Amino acid sequence: MKPSLIPSLLLDEQLCFALYAASRRMTAAYRPLLEALELTYPQYLVMLVLWERDGVTVRELGERLQLDSGTLTPLLKRLEQAGLLGRRRRQSDEREVAITLTEAGHKLRERAAEVPRCLAEKLCMSVDAFTRLRDELKNLATQLASPTDPRE
Repeated sequence: MKPSLIPSLLLDEQLCFALYAASRRMTAAYRPLLEALELTYPQYLVMLVLWERDGVTVRELGERLQLDSGTLTPLLKRLEQAGLLGRRRRQSDEREVAITLTEAGHKLRERAAEVPRCLAEKLCMSVDAFTRLRDELKNLATQLASPTDPRE
């Protein structure tokens, strides 16, 4: 007799797998758009933060992107080697390293402005559906970051 599958253990019924698969496919969808900018997806995320607020510290950037310094430092080195940003210690506190865009980094923003539109076209989603999905995922991330145990 064949054992029955417990529905909660079917791969296709797992929220974690749906998120994992969607995340991998989203990153893959960005790849050709970012290759034209000579950026990887993680580098693009760094640049988004800097285009929003130039001059953040490495610590602030890590907090914003939810990355540790071991992951962030190689990204910053490659972007610096590409001439898109500079790193310098703050005079007010030499323990802090500020990240600033170069002229090339600022100019890249103009070329990158098309990326969100191109991706939206690929997704064929309405603005409302896109906004709802983004907000639900942000809420999920917030709930998962909460230190409370949902069983309590």
